[in-house]
Amino acid sequence: MMQAFEMTDLGLMTFFLGIEIKQNENDVFIYQKKYAKEILKKFQMEECKTLSTPMNQKEKLSKEDGFDKVDEGYYRSLIGCLMYLTATRPDILFAVSILSRFMHCASEMHLKAAKRILRYIKGTVDYGVKFESCPTFKLCGFSDSDWAGSIDDMKSTSGYCFSLGSGVFSWCTKKQETVAQSTAEAEFIAATAAVNQVVWLKKILFDLHLQQNHKIEVFIDNQAAIAISKDPVCHGKTKHFNIKLYFLREMQQNGEVTLVYCKSEDQLADLFTKPLPVSKFEFLRQKIGVCRS
Repeated sequence: MMQAFEMTDLGLMTFFLGIEIKQNENDVFIYQKKYAKEILKKFQMEECKTLSTPMNQKEKLSKEDGFDKVDEGYYRSLIGCLMYLTATRPDILFAVSILSRFMHCASEMHLKAAKRILRYIKGTVDYGVKFESCPTFKLCGFSDSDWAGSIDDMKSTSGYCFSLGSGVFSWCTKKQETVAQSTAEAEFIAATAAVNQVVWLKKILFDLHLQQNHKIEVFIDNQAAIAISKDPVCHGKTKHFNIKLYFLREMQQNGEVTLVYCKSEDQLADLFTKPLPVSKFEFLRQKIGVCRS
């Protein structure tokens, strides 16, 4: 690029748009310690007590919870700051995503839950994602879903993440557009979203001359959803499925992807679909490559 454009080599990148980068011989670590501290200072949470998880496992949030409403501007500002922090903190993505659903009707309960995330960040302010050198450069993903997790409309939440051998580099939490009538359907919808992401990631990797010529494995923990995706016969339990979801069968038949069963305890995408107990949360957090700098 220096032959084509007039530019100056500033060496290895260490800071970009609020993201700090540590580059070593065998790993790259990205985190937002400075930005996280600025958030804590902005919302006067610098001296708060720390918590082990970003979300209370037993807490169910809804639009009409009976609590007094809070200042919308303050709440939106807090959630907006947390959203940008998810660029290097996939461990808080689910909690932030849930709270972002209440931008126009935030109550004291929602604000308390948002400040819980700040208390979690206080204890993990120097955490980020580590990408380590590995012998294989193989794209794989994990897909998961809860079922009817939203109290307000009974819709489920999809979650997925992708890795090339070490830390995850692509992750998502999103409420599904339709109401799933079974856990299998909810998992099927989530898997379809993950496979759509596979198509896009393969194109990006191809442009970077990092072709993935093997079947991309997407791990899910629901055997019924896998069976439905492979069986060309339309059963009574699946006749209500949206037609566009059968894209998943076509992708498997073409050899682009394959759905692989994994045990629930090994499902990394669990982190993106539901609040978890401390032990499981910390285990999955480590598995996706989130650690201390």
